[in-house]
Amino acid sequence: MIDGTCQTFVSDCHVRTAVELINHAWDPVVLSALRAGPTRRNDLLERIAGISDKVLTQALQRLRARGLIARQGNDERVPGRRGVVYELSPLGESFANGPLAQLAQWAAAHQAELLEPAATS
Repeated sequence: MIDGTCQTFVSDCHVRTAVELINHAWDPVVLSALRAGPTRRNDLLERIAGISDKVLTQALQRLRARGLIARQGNDERVPGRRGVVYELSPLGESFANGPLAQLAQWAAAHQAELLEPAATS
């Protein structure tokens, strides 16, 4: 798509790479929650309604492995609180504030259409 040579269903298509970033249901939610700034894991659990401890841990591991978030072990990131904090990496920030935010805006603008049952012909 980007250079005109990406064909539908080709394994090295750039669209596939992009979709893999949001393949897990909670990963984009965690990225969006981290847009507010460096956050401790327990605060993320409270901020993200409905996510379990296990699922959050798995999402954080996946996002770190992809280089989208960083794990910091110093207490200067969140004043007054010690321990590990998670934050968007520069790559994660560009994704969360760019295409992911645009996708969320598109979904919000078309929410009613997306929730309506498909018309049968």
